[in-house]
This record gives sequence, C-alpha cells and structure tokens, in this order.
Amino acid sequence: MARLAVFGVGRIGGEVAYLAASLGIVDELVLYDHNPALLKAQVLDLQHTGLQTSISTEKKDLRGADICVFAAGLPRNPSVKTRADLLNVNLPATQECAALLAEFSGVLITVTNPMDVNNFYLCHETGIGRERCIGFGGQLDSARFGLALQNREITGVPYVLGEHGEHQVPVFSTLAAPVPETQREDILLELRGASMAVIRGKGGTVYGPVLHIVHLIHMVLDNTGERITCSSVLDGEYGIDGCSLGVPVRVNRDGICAIEEWQLDGWEQTKMDEAGKFATDLCQLAVR
Repeated sequence: MARLAVFGVGRIGGEVAYLAASLGIVDELVLYDHNPALLKAQVLDLQHTGLQTSISTEKKDLRGADICVFAAGLPRNPSVKTRADLLNVNLPATQECAALLAEFSGVLITVTNPMDVNNFYLCHETGIGRERCIGFGGQLDSARFGLALQNREITGVPYVLGEHGEHQVPVFSTLAAPVPETQREDILLELRGASMAVIRGKGGTVYGPVLHIVHLIHMVLDNTGERITCSSVLDGEYGIDGCSLGVPVRVNRDGICAIEEWQLDGWEQTKMDEAGKFATDLCQLAVR
C-alpha cells in the first residue's frame, strides 16, 4: 500500500500516525523524533494496538516514504501571540528536517508553525518540487470559517486563503448571499482567535488538525484530484511569488496538480495582497 513518514511524533504527529494506520490508509510507518524517550513510547503504544503496521525508526527510511508529515517543533500555546512568533524557535527543527529529506521523492506535508514559512523553507532548502510541498492549514481554517457561517445562518461552501494565521483571507464572494464588510471583519476577527479557546482549555488543538491532515494524506494516496485550500509555494499566482501561501488547489498522487486562481472581490484582494506581503517578508527572512 503506502509508507507514511512522520517527523515529530508529539501531540499531532503521533495521532496522525495512529489514525492513518488504524484507518488502513497506510501499512508502513517511519517515525522520527528528537526526543528518543517519546519516540520509543509512541512506537510501543502503536504496537500495543495490535495493528499489523510495519514501524521503522531509522532516519534513512524517511526518504523512501510516499508522504512525509513534518510536525516537529514547539506548538502554539497561550503565551505565543501569533503562529509567526514561532519562526525562530522552530527553525532548528525545520533545518534538521531539510537535511534528512535530501533526495526525498514523495509528497511533503508541512504542519509545524509558522507553517507557510516552514513550507517555503523546506521547498527552498531541499530542492523538492513546489508541487510536492503542501502546507497544511487551509482545510482547518475553512472548517472554522464554516462553523462561523453556520452560527450566523449564512450558507455556502467555506474557503479560507492567505496566511495560516493573522493574515488569513476568508472568501465571502462565493457564498450564496452578499456579506457586508462590517460582518466580514467580525468573522475574520473571530477566525484569528478560533484556536485559542482550545489551546487555553486543553493545551493545544488535536482533533481538527489530525482529522484534516489524515484526509489530506488519503486524497494524495488515492489520487482524488479534490479541491482544498492549502499553502503552496507561489510563482506569480495571485501576483505573488517568493513565499508559500494558502490558495485553492487540486491534489493528487503527485501533490498539488493545479493551483486555481479565483477572481476575488475588492475586500478579499486587499486582504490577499496584505497576506502575500507579510508571508513574503517572513519567507525571505528565513532563507536569507
């Protein structure tokens, strides 16, 4: 079937490995973590399930995986104001991942925050094709947007573009009815802080990210061609380059098989331009 590598097997990475294996999406796991005690514990916990899943902890096996999920580093906590603030603290983990993924031929899914910057950094430093570097966050942001719309009895398919953070861009122009700008700003403010109630109450988000990451793994391995929003390394799309940013894409076995350029309205375009500038500045700082 398929081999899944997970770099960083803490709260998110460990649950992704378990759920992907338990659902039968993958039959081989390669697990790596900087903390050997945690790595050993996660391997034993998985083995105690009785799942017939091959598990390797050899770093060299990361390169032979069909998909590698990068989930190492410090997660956001109540003392971290924004995801972008994690850049310096998580850069060493990203650098280690880049070194281990030399000659990697599979699809890379970046989860570690600041996700957009880390996705761009890994693409830039490893030489992995931009179509095979998928930054995870848009699915989760879109689900949160959908909940905000549902609570206001606004109908339509929810999509969030832009940065996975303060500069996210909820798309209102594709909804069933117009949404006034004042209400758009209220919803955007809600989305920016959507994760904090979970983080304060239980230390971090788990169910939402893990479920959507595993759905993404399934989409890639099953060659579905489904549309999602994810962070992609841009080369002129939406008038932006030199960064990774959330855009609508189609995904298949090769990774991102198409980037869709939607016609945004004025409010959305302004927000997208702001997101592009913010992400580009951070991405260029990271690879300088």
